[in-house]
Amino acid sequence: MCLSNGTAEGDVLARVTIRLIGDDEIGQFNYYLEREHYLESSRLVGQWLRYVAEVDGQWVALLTFSAPALHLKARELWIGWSARQRARRLGLVVNNSRFLVLPARHRYPNLASRVLGMVLRRLSADWQERWGHPVLVVESFVDESEHPGTCYRACGFTAVGPTKGFSRASRDFYEEHGQPKQLYLRELHSGARKRLSQGRLPEPLAAYEAEVTGPCPFRAPALESLLDRLGALPDSRSGHGLYHKQRFVLACGAVCTLMGACGYRAFENTSKKFTQRQLRALGASPDEEDGRYYPPSDSTFQRVLNRVDAPKVAHIIGEWLAQQEIGSLARLAVDGKVLRGSGRHDGKPLQLLSAVTHHLRLTLDQVAIQEKSNEIPALKPLLKKLDLPPGTLITADAMHCQQESSRFVTQELGGDYLWGLKGNQGGIENQARHLLAQQGFPPSGPLGERTRTP
Repeated sequence: MCLSNGTAEGDVLARVTIRLIGDDEIGQFNYYLEREHYLESSRLVGQWLRYVAEVDGQWVALLTFSAPALHLKARELWIGWSARQRARRLGLVVNNSRFLVLPARHRYPNLASRVLGMVLRRLSADWQERWGHPVLVVESFVDESEHPGTCYRACGFTAVGPTKGFSRASRDFYEEHGQPKQLYLRELHSGARKRLSQGRLPEPLAAYEAEVTGPCPFRAPALESLLDRLGALPDSRSGHGLYHKQRFVLACGAVCTLMGACGYRAFENTSKKFTQRQLRALGASPDEEDGRYYPPSDSTFQRVLNRVDAPKVAHIIGEWLAQQEIGSLARLAVDGKVLRGSGRHDGKPLQLLSAVTHHLRLTLDQVAIQEKSNEIPALKPLLKKLDLPPGTLITADAMHCQQESSRFVTQELGGDYLWGLKGNQGGIENQARHLLAQQGFPPSGPLGERTRTP
């Protein structure tokens, strides 16, 4: 596997090729990792890709990419995403779990960076083809007592800080190994960090996030209080031998929705992530045979949810949520959405106006927008249902930038507003530009666009 000693480095680098290994080569690939790599392990976690770099058919470097670490404080700060965003978007990050250069490093000092750079240029496309979605960020841990990390810095990685020296031993348990490593991070696409931390992912990344749920943002005592509220609703089903009580099914459906699930099958799959304690807190009955708690099936969700008073259930959940997340009422976004698959008799889908928390982007309540109308008349009934405390900041798009909505928020609710402003209201826009200029913030381009300062 070693090249001849007389081969010049420039000639070697020019002839490097990269490819994914075949299934029949995994044994040989793992053999070299276990024998030559300082970690002495070829085990990969989750989704993975294995690359080999060759020169004239000879293997000169091996690389593996696999699932990222679950929790990394330095990474979370570098990206700037919330715990909810991390849980749902972690699959868009990939870990360079192994990197082995077979020839002696001192003979070809630039080989590592050459190989790594070639792999990074194709990694996202290869991941898309193999696993059905791209990746945006690469992470890697470097034991700087063994390697200085020069090739990572040469390929645009940023060292964001050392780890704490712990490794995961089980689902919720970590063991200290006493060998902190430097964490390196790199964007695969320009602006990837910004995309991962923004409220909504752009298409087609949003389709990937829609299939991922989690985590459950509430502890068992909070779930028990939700159960008490839902228990006041009469059960529409009749007969003996009902395996799941209505309040348990409704509570599971509510929490699954808050975790991002949409649809009966998604409810079932998300409920399977709940711990035994959470299922018990949500009102599950123990199984007669093994005493364990089991979530509802998708058919159970369908039967129960199709019979309940949906607006009343939504109101109960909104009131409960507001009490759990006290800070959620400090800032609310009012946003209109079209409900897919809800065509009216005229073929037009149902439109909803929702109040969403800025912090966790959870929907507190929503009202239907009347036919042949728009969002403006729906603002008042929506906000009145929430019993907002004084000082709440309401944000909305330019449609609500008009006097009556502003008066209602400030004078009747005692809150504040932050409306968008577009050029269709020329008079207000000109006044705003004039006032901003007086305050030392002269806008350039459309109002609200950020300006660059030298």
